[in-house]
Amino acid sequence: MAFVERVFSGVQPTGNLHLGNYLGAIVNFVKLQETHNCIYCVVDMHAITMPTDVWGGPAELARNTREVTAAFIAAGIDPKKHIVFNQSQVSGHAELAWIFNCVARMGWLNRMTQFKEKAGKDRENASVGIFDYPVLMAADILLYRATHVPVGDDQKQHLELSRDIAQKFNNDFGDSIRNNGFNDGLYFPLPEPLITGPATRVMSLRDGTKKMSKSDASDNSRINLTDDADTIAQKIRKAKTDPEPLPTEEKGLEPRPEADNLVGIYAALAGVSKQAVLKDFGGGQFSSFKNALVDVCVAKLSPIAAEMKKLVADPGHVDAILVDGANRARAIADETMRRTKDIVGFIRQA
Repeated sequence: MAFVERVFSGVQPTGNLHLGNYLGAIVNFVKLQETHNCIYCVVDMHAITMPTDVWGGPAELARNTREVTAAFIAAGIDPKKHIVFNQSQVSGHAELAWIFNCVARMGWLNRMTQFKEKAGKDRENASVGIFDYPVLMAADILLYRATHVPVGDDQKQHLELSRDIAQKFNNDFGDSIRNNGFNDGLYFPLPEPLITGPATRVMSLRDGTKKMSKSDASDNSRINLTDDADTIAQKIRKAKTDPEPLPTEEKGLEPRPEADNLVGIYAALAGVSKQAVLKDFGGGQFSSFKNALVDVCVAKLSPIAAEMKKLVADPGHVDAILVDGANRARAIADETMRRTKDIVGFIRQA
């Protein structure tokens, strides 16, 4: 059958959104809304799979949910043309996840590498949610029968699981799906990864071999989306470099992770290639390049930080955006669940 093309993506509200989140995901979210029907979800149910000291408790979760929403809007996502909401307001996510729990197989989940990374050595004390959250992720996507999902390298395995679950559901309930009017026996699509161009992988300002992360003990390792111009300038000028001048060719960046990272950040923010950056700054010292990088970062990020600050100061407005988005998302989700329950054989109120 022909599925309506729809993009779904979610961001966890874990606080301290940084440049890596912006360049790695949010920039693409903004671009996608020009060409696709988009649903952007703040996945607060995923956030609580980790211990409380990680996600901060109830007050922190609410604050972070509003901050992620503010970042979406400040970066240019239009919540009137597209859907922006928080996951927990739509009960279909949890309902469909349970049905998918009964379709997915333990062997599939045992192969998920992120569980091994997040649970660490003490797996016996990890929450069931950490083990099972890829199934909830599949439910997030398929509740809206989304056809495309923008993914990074670390999420490809989870998207494959979503496809496996969709395919097994279609196979297990094929006759019932056909009896409910889907003559080809397909109810859920097999969502495709959406490749929007080379992913911008932003590394720590203190160590070019590690990803920029909110969990890094040093705030100087990252540029937060809420940082003001002076803080951005200070962090960039303190960013780790090496004593050599910038190379004139992109190949010269390969053995120099810190140089590669800073050039990559400039290129991504300016919308040019790394080679174009090196054409302008190759052969020069880092000091002058860092001054130019400060200018680009401040020009691009300061308006976002200012708008985020304005939005976060008005939580009623942000909550209204989330409620409106949840109402529109629920209309799609309720239709999916109505048909899913009929296919499975659940008796429901007419």
